[in-house]
Amino acid sequence: MTVPTPNLINGCAIAGAVLTGGASRRMGRDKALLEVAGVVMARRVADVIRACGCGPVVAIGGDAAGLAAVGLVSITDRWPGEGPLGGILTALEWASVDSPTCVLVVATDLPWLDAATVGALIAHLGRTDVDVVAARSDRLEPLCALWWPSAVATLAGRFAGGERAVHRVITALRCHEVTVAPRALTNVNTPGDLD
Repeated sequence: MTVPTPNLINGCAIAGAVLTGGASRRMGRDKALLEVAGVVMARRVADVIRACGCGPVVAIGGDAAGLAAVGLVSITDRWPGEGPLGGILTALEWASVDSPTCVLVVATDLPWLDAATVGALIAHLGRTDVDVVAARSDRLEPLCALWWPSAVATLAGRFAGGERAVHRVITALRCHEVTVAPRALTNVNTPGDLD
């Protein structure tokens, strides 16, 4: 598979990925295609990532036809149903097929993601002393993070060993945390979260 040429920011290749393969059990319907203020969540997240210079931006997993209908290209999650760690690995492997590329990976259920948050993460692009730069408000949010190709070996090894929790795997990586506004990292998991 050939990946479209990634965008360059400060001479560094960067792509974007929205994780859209979750089961959405607590929501009762596909969160990725749920509208927030008239725009489906996956598209809202992708638009912010793209506006900040990441590209190409794809969706990982989920309803390919539904995502295409809202203008998103989707990549099949190599490990569907295995959680976001598999989605992160899929994104990193997809983006680095032709050349090493950093990937900003964001969960679809962060519809209030903003340019300030994305900008704070990609400001670290070009560093050689990290494997991941993750957003933090009151807690670390590894599903709003900029991942370096150097993380793949550790992620793949832990995944092959049965680990599925991103927050545990990230402790084995060189992780830099960036404090951002809490609103940008507010998850939408239930219908009540939209009130």
